[in-house]
Amino acid sequence: MASPADATTPLPDDQRHRLRDEIERLREEAAHQKRLAHRRAEFWARTEIALGFPAALLAGVAGATGLATADARIPAALLALASAGFAAGAGFLRSATRCRANKRARRAWADVEGRAAVKLARNGATPEDLAELLDYRQTALVAYDGEDSQPGPAPLTVG
Repeated sequence: MASPADATTPLPDDQRHRLRDEIERLREEAAHQKRLAHRRAEFWARTEIALGFPAALLAGVAGATGLATADARIPAALLALASAGFAAGAGFLRSATRCRANKRARRAWADVEGRAAVKLARNGATPEDLAELLDYRQTALVAYDGEDSQPGPAPLTVG
């Protein structure tokens, strides 16, 4: 049997509204950051293709040109130099790594957005709900840095 001391006291209306407003703000921030991470991931994927494909193509053409005739060694060397430039640019920009980081961040922000939407759909957000969402927000912020999935709360699952 539950005693009155066991029951949680409801929050005053102004606190409930502030909590709800803050959770809504976090949901909107997560939606915005998710869109940004998506656009960045697309940009870095395109950059990887834009630098990697010409590097591979020029390297192949340079090799074929160099083997074709002795007179074609100068053009082959120039093609190889251009290929090396594209490859160096791709290596310097680390576009594949940046693309993966933004995909991780996109998933993390989508998780924050989904959890915030669930908490908003429920009646009566609690300070613990806000604290949990802030933990997930922190996980999303560090998702850009890590190579593998970050330690922290488990991803949102349905069912």
